[in-house]
Amino acid sequence: MDSTAQIKKSLISRIKNTNDIDFLKALQTIFDSSEKAFFKLSPEQEKSIEEGRAQINVGKSSSNDEVVTEIKEWLAKQ
Repeated sequence: MDSTAQIKKSLISRIKNTNDIDFLKALQTIFDSSEKAFFKLSPEQEKSIEEGRAQINVGKSSSNDEVVTEIKEWLAKQ
């Protein structure tokens, strides 16, 4: 059994066997917070991300090396 399966099995067992309401509430909080988005984006930010994804899908993107080269060239001109 891999470590993920072992951890899940252990957690399930511990949850089933506890009557500690504070512990269970803490676990519930952890699970609830892990399901929420870490960042709240504005509609403009979401639109910008979608536009970027669309550009990537049609091949309009640059490699990291290309971007670094462009930045270095730009900085050299400053």
